[in-house]
Amino acid sequence: MSATGPPAAGGAGPDREAGRPGGPDRGAERPSGLLDVLSVASVVLDAEGRIVLWSPQAEELFGYPAHEALGQYAARLMVHEQHLDLVIELFADVMATGQGWAGAFPVRHKDGSTRLVEFRNMRLLDVRGDVYALGLAADQSTVRRLERDVALSSRMVAQSPIGLAVLDTGLRYVSVNPALERIDGLRAEEHLGRTVHQVLPKMDPDALESAARRVMDTGRSVVDRTSVGRTPADPDEDHVWSVSLYRLEDAFNTVLGVALSVVDVTEQHRAGVEAETARRRLALIADASTRIGTTLDLELTARELAEVAVPELADVAAVDLLAAVVEGRRSSLGPAEAAVIRALAVRAENSPDALAAADPPGQVARYGPDRLVTQCVRTGRPVLVPQVKDGDLPRIARSPEAAVLLGRAGVHSYLAVPLIARGEVLGALDLKRTGNPVPFGQDDLLLARELAARAAVQIDNARWYQNARDTALALQRSLLPSHPPVTGGLEVASRYQPAGATTEVGGDWFDVIPLEDGKTALVVGDVMGSGINAAATMGRLRTATNTLAVLGLDPARLLEHLDRITEGLDHSIATCLYAVHDPRRRQCRIANAGHLPPVRVRAGRGPELLDLPTGAPLGVGGVAFATTEFGLDPGDQLVLYTDGLVETRRHSLDERLGTLLSLLDGPARPLDEICDLLLRTLHHSDNHDDVAVLIARVRADT
Repeated sequence: MSATGPPAAGGAGPDREAGRPGGPDRGAERPSGLLDVLSVASVVLDAEGRIVLWSPQAEELFGYPAHEALGQYAARLMVHEQHLDLVIELFADVMATGQGWAGAFPVRHKDGSTRLVEFRNMRLLDVRGDVYALGLAADQSTVRRLERDVALSSRMVAQSPIGLAVLDTGLRYVSVNPALERIDGLRAEEHLGRTVHQVLPKMDPDALESAARRVMDTGRSVVDRTSVGRTPADPDEDHVWSVSLYRLEDAFNTVLGVALSVVDVTEQHRAGVEAETARRRLALIADASTRIGTTLDLELTARELAEVAVPELADVAAVDLLAAVVEGRRSSLGPAEAAVIRALAVRAENSPDALAAADPPGQVARYGPDRLVTQCVRTGRPVLVPQVKDGDLPRIARSPEAAVLLGRAGVHSYLAVPLIARGEVLGALDLKRTGNPVPFGQDDLLLARELAARAAVQIDNARWYQNARDTALALQRSLLPSHPPVTGGLEVASRYQPAGATTEVGGDWFDVIPLEDGKTALVVGDVMGSGINAAATMGRLRTATNTLAVLGLDPARLLEHLDRITEGLDHSIATCLYAVHDPRRRQCRIANAGHLPPVRVRAGRGPELLDLPTGAPLGVGGVAFATTEFGLDPGDQLVLYTDGLVETRRHSLDERLGTLLSLLDGPARPLDEICDLLLRTLHHSDNHDDVAVLIARVRADT
């Protein structure tokens, strides 16, 4: 046949795409490598059994080069004598009947060895009517190996629980296994010839096809690529798939397409999500344990709770307490009773409308009995609205205007959990979701209840502490004097600064006591300890000091009396500085009971700490006190203070006293201004002690 003649019937010529009848004209494809793996040998015999054609593969298989094989009788060359008659009989039968023969037969190799060869024998007829015999042969071990490989592959593909498919270079399905049919919910026939986009439009087909093209272009496989979507097998629920893609090539490195494996990992994914969610919950609870209740400040504790809840749990969080609870009273609501609630804290994540709809911290509002937060605090049970509808907003918001703001903010899920401590409902943690599209569920409810339970104890502690502190502070302030700015030739100013919100009030006090003959007693003291007991002790000592002062006792003698009184006050200890100014003699007589020395400020001289015998604190007993006399001229100042002004944990006392003297070493200014300067500069926020400052300046007209 001429090389330029028409192709044989059914063959694949240069004008037809092999294996795809009716396919586009694109020229002959490259050959498959399978025949090369088999190394099929071709041998043609004439009617007498002589070899007339001998392929290179035959030379490799049988060992005889063409010049030794051509013209020889094939049976005598390659067959052992014991099989010769059988071979001649088979050859004659093929030539006579035209029926082919196939089978394995032992063949003698040139090197003398014997090997089994797989044969396919058939009769050929040429244009002149002459007959020939064509033998196609391959090493049987190679054939069996390929058969086993194919059988194994076929069985594995057919029985694999993993979905498997082959896509051609046009990314069309050419093969799918039964597992993929079950996964997709489509028969193999519904896959073949179609693209992923056509078969699985809800499986993010663009991303899958893009990944497949990259695999074909680069040869780099994609392993365990997660894909989320729906298939006809389960059209109503999303599944998660692990997809792997590999490029397929033949022996000549021709790209045949892409192999695709699919595993449904929905349950594993859900388990992983649940585990991650649980981990985040534990982390949030651990975070709450360290962040909530860092102080005993009620408002700060509430803010800490709101900050922990947003944005991990909610987009908007509000912490509200019943007003009666804040005031230290128990509260119980009847079915038709409104809840009077004080807002303590509110926090919102990127939701200004929701923030505007919330009660501002410190504001007290009435919520009707139909409101969800009222229901929460009345029953002590959580209220969960997974999907908030328009009709729910009026029951959530404090007012119709606030309901409009919540609707504009996109509030779609609501949760309120009670704050319960020691069996008492204190208020509620109010949570809303706007940006987070997932509605509140039971897991969120459990987490919110855990946060509320932990925070409620801290809030209750802060509430009781604040009530006790307010009581002590009120008692202490009621015991402190309100003195005139001018008395007995002295211009006087004072300040009292209670301790920070994280500690209890102390027992610091001062007093200005007018005496006979224009004299004035100046007192500053500090009862050791804090709270109501310290404030009560301070009040008793102040009363005793006033009583003794009017007797005109020497300062040392007066402290001795106070010492005995203090011994009887439940082992109380106090420091005290008692000074008496005499304007006529322009002198000041001072006695010290374990207190820091006062500062004398004189015109034209630097401020100085008065050198006084320190003495023992009141309440120690059995220690004598001494009176020291100092001059005080017109314009001179005497500065008395408690240790809370100068003592800190980070600085030495000498350093702080030096700072005090430097602040007093300045131009003349009003006494009130000096008091404020000292407190503003010296009193640190971390100083857990209260402060009393008393400054007296001798008037120029004395």
